Amino acid sequence: MVEIANTAAEHIESFHAALDVVARERKYLTMLEAFPLPETRDFVLNMIKQRNPHIVATEGDRVVGWCDITRHFFPSHAHRGSLAIGIIPDYRGQGLGRRLITAALEKARQENFVRVELSVHADNSRAITLYEKTGFVTEGVLRRSVCIDGRYVDTICMAVMLDGQ
Repeated sequence: MVEIANTAAEHIESFHAALDVVARERKYLTMLEAFPLPETRDFVLNMIKQRNPHIVATEGDRVVGWCDITRHFFPSHAHRGSLAIGIIPDYRGQGLGRRLITAALEKARQENFVRVELSVHADNSRAITLYEKTGFVTEGVLRRSVCIDGRYVDTICMAVMLDGQ
């Protein structure tokens, strides 16, 4: 049974492994491999300290997916956050994405985020459909904004407002 939970320190190593699996697929994330474990640990602990949503899907002790929302740094943008999500291949197509996003957006509301943004590769139609089902709308396209292995991909910029406006 896959459970959804707020990320805790004991999830960090398994989160790092899951992040690396998805990154090395070279088609869903901008990063092509996970940052070194110490940097990942610092990132996650800072997310927890800053009360930014960082949610994991776990089966037993293994992290099989995650969704996080990072609050923007500048005070004039602090009402905004950027969403990132990933699910390892064997766990896709089971509704985990929706569960993770729903949990992350709920925590974002509790932490007074007003707007959550994301960017998605234009050829990732399954993710785009998921984002639309969870309330995100397309705000624009960045043409040829990603280049992986010599192949350019457009990025779709999407956002959801959490204050009902």
